[in-house]
Amino acid sequence: MNLRGRNKISPEFSMSSMTDIVFLLLVFFLLTSPAITPDALDLILPKAKGKTTNVQKASVSITNDGAYYVNKERVSEYTMEKELKNILAGQEKPTIILRAEEGVPIEDAVFVMDLANKNNYKIVLAVRPN
Repeated sequence: MNLRGRNKISPEFSMSSMTDIVFLLLVFFLLTSPAITPDALDLILPKAKGKTTNVQKASVSITNDGAYYVNKERVSEYTMEKELKNILAGQEKPTIILRAEEGVPIEDAVFVMDLANKNNYKIVLAVRPN
């Protein structure tokens, strides 16, 4: 007598469903990865509602006509670095408050930021509250 059953269990595993899932995940990550990179994001700058808690050490103001002021004294682009070094000499955490009038070209603000970066000064951009 043959007591073996007719239904045999196959030890094989079908990989087609697993490859479908992996393919869908691959497509998902390929489509969403450009949105994750910082270069692909369009940023909308927020309005400022709070005040800064930093103690003001030096103030640089830029007017629409391109005039630079360090602590209310008018300076040229060439003498600004020297003035900032004199004012911020000997301070632990030298900080510059940058006040750029609305409509000032970004190059003027970047010039001051570059001076701050070159001399290891912290720079804070002053904004108008709501």
